[in-house]
Amino acid sequence: MQKKIGADKPKLQQLPRIDDRVSFIYVDHAKIHRKDGAITVTDAKGIVHIPVAMIGVLLLGPGTDISHRAVQLLGETGTSICWVGEQGIRQYAHGRALSHSSRLLEAQARLVSNQRLRLNVAKKMYAMRFPNEDVDNLTMQQLRGREGARIRKVYSSLAKEYGIDWNGREYKVDDFESGTPINQALSVGNVALYGLVYSVIAALGLSPGLGFVHTGHDLSFVYDIADLYKAEISIPIAFETTAIAMQDGTTDIESMTRHKIRDFIYQTKLMERIVRDIQNLLEVPEEERFETNQIYLWDDKENLVKHGVNYGEVY
Repeated sequence: MQKKIGADKPKLQQLPRIDDRVSFIYVDHAKIHRKDGAITVTDAKGIVHIPVAMIGVLLLGPGTDISHRAVQLLGETGTSICWVGEQGIRQYAHGRALSHSSRLLEAQARLVSNQRLRLNVAKKMYAMRFPNEDVDNLTMQQLRGREGARIRKVYSSLAKEYGIDWNGREYKVDDFESGTPINQALSVGNVALYGLVYSVIAALGLSPGLGFVHTGHDLSFVYDIADLYKAEISIPIAFETTAIAMQDGTTDIESMTRHKIRDFIYQTKLMERIVRDIQNLLEVPEEERFETNQIYLWDDKENLVKHGVNYGEVY
């Protein structure tokens, strides 16, 4: 009999709940292997052992090599993997979601498929931009108008603060270099924010295409969530970076903007905040537990019934 190498697959009851895990771990320029029930991260500084059952999402940055055995272990313990840019900026691909439960996805689909419920979520998104104000009686058209005015005011105020000429948001998707320095910085900052939000959405097992304010695009929900933070994060950072570049005569605005957003993400624990905001929008309590494996059969009368049963012998 061939000897089995490595630790046994952990039992479901042995796996920590999602809310007991470290939310996100970022690794770059390292090699990742498996040793029993942990992964090893090796770089120029040495080797670190990380119990994978305690990780929510493993973010793999540039220069990362990961073995097949390590990926197998991560999958068995319900740990999500996302391939991202530096410090989580830009999300390129992802593996299986952290939670194998579809309850978050089902909540998203239920809310977006009902016009009244979808409107409620969309209004909650706008209400987050206008704290301490009652927006319940405003129409979507009125809310869009108020949001547009708010963003114009943010642009104008920051341009005045940093002494930057501002003639409006102008950019060409296929010609980055043709934009003004401030518009280049805004584009880079927004893309970085989109990548971060995509990573969180993928880790939670949600659909990036089922948006509430945005619609018709495979990243509609990503744009919904990212828009909640632009006026606080990517727009101010873009103006600050442009002002510094103008003062120092620096032309590498793209790299500077990414690094500033990276630092903001780390210092403010933005990823955890995004998770909480999404749970609130989808009306999912933070303390609700999501088991690693949950599967049922849908029934029009009993709602959910057990899987793995031969119902030809039951009826």
